[in-house]
Amino acid sequence: MQALAALCALVLLARSAGFVVQWLLLRVLPRMRSTLVEMEWAQVLLHDSVLQRLAKAVPSLVMQSGVQAIPQLQPQWATLILNLAIACTIYHVARVISALLNAMNEAHELKEERKATQAHSIKSYVQLGKLLVFLIAIVLIVATLVDRSPLLLLSGLGAASAVLMLIFKDTIMSFVAGVQLGSNDMLRVGDWIEMPQVGADGFVIDIALHTVKVQNWDKTITTIPTWRLMSDSYKNWRGMFESGGRRIRRSLHIDAHTIRLLTAEQRQKLSLLEPLKDYWSSDGGLRMADAPAGSEMAAQHLSNLAAFKAYAYAYLLRHPHIHKTPNMFLLVRTMEPSPMGVPLELFCYTSTTVWVEYEAIQGAIFDHLIGMLPLFGLSLYQRSSDHGQHLRLAGSERWPEGQDEMCGRRPGGA
Repeated sequence: MQALAALCALVLLARSAGFVVQWLLLRVLPRMRSTLVEMEWAQVLLHDSVLQRLAKAVPSLVMQSGVQAIPQLQPQWATLILNLAIACTIYHVARVISALLNAMNEAHELKEERKATQAHSIKSYVQLGKLLVFLIAIVLIVATLVDRSPLLLLSGLGAASAVLMLIFKDTIMSFVAGVQLGSNDMLRVGDWIEMPQVGADGFVIDIALHTVKVQNWDKTITTIPTWRLMSDSYKNWRGMFESGGRRIRRSLHIDAHTIRLLTAEQRQKLSLLEPLKDYWSSDGGLRMADAPAGSEMAAQHLSNLAAFKAYAYAYLLRHPHIHKTPNMFLLVRTMEPSPMGVPLELFCYTSTTVWVEYEAIQGAIFDHLIGMLPLFGLSLYQRSSDHGQHLRLAGSERWPEGQDEMCGRRPGGA
């Protein structure tokens, strides 16, 4: 009876000590932490979750220290209570270390948010550290409860290594992939990646031990196993953002029927266009804006497509939102003719990487160039089931000169 009363008193003392320590840790130390704002280690060690879990380890420590002092307590009961107290202490210490790792991760993320650029995530390393801590804690707790050495349990785990490898296969693969991604700087939080095989196209919002979360443009979340980012290919757009330029590569499909040589009157009219003034001469013809001096095209051999190509290049050179640096290519080229017309491709880089601004610049450029096509006697290719049907719908009863013979029709008849 005396032993039971002493045990109840010890339990009451342990609970009281726990409440007192918790009150002291959560009331006094946070004030000290507020005075150490510049010390990052103090913000981590004195984090609220760390202090709260540390206080919960006090009752088991009191039980562990006072159980041997209980009079007339049988040795087997004393050993059992001592082992339970040690197991509880190990459990709470593991939770303290886990809270400490979480506080380190939180401090790292807050520090990186203050930087101009996104940096590496340590969340995967933190999760691996927590996994190892709890695995070690489980081994120690089981060894304590069965009153055996932890080395005996570890030797048994060695015999079951094949089973453990199978159980932790994804964890091991994901950890190795995470280390490679981080050490080679292949992926960061905030990167825009494309991975069509898993339906991912958006910004990386989280890099964990087992998964990487990508927020797509439609605001859905795609979860990718970390190891797949090493086994499969994906496109990372970070280089585009760091370069400060975003590529425009789009074609205007010119109707081949509208391409012809320019007459003297047409050449005179086009030579008055402001972008072409520096590249046009009445005696030497037209020099392409990207060609060296002395490589003028003869005036009598100049087509309206060549003149429009020179105009488009000169227009891009004068555009204030197009890069002109050597590593940002700028060209306008004629591609191989196709059933869809003659493609005229524009290849250049905008001076902004913001999507909305990029689309506005690109749209304005092509709006202007499409609007200038009629001035050069050109038109875009538009598929029609009957060539010239649009002319009939417009009220024209006579086909353009030369089109009757091309379509197998006789002039003035069916």
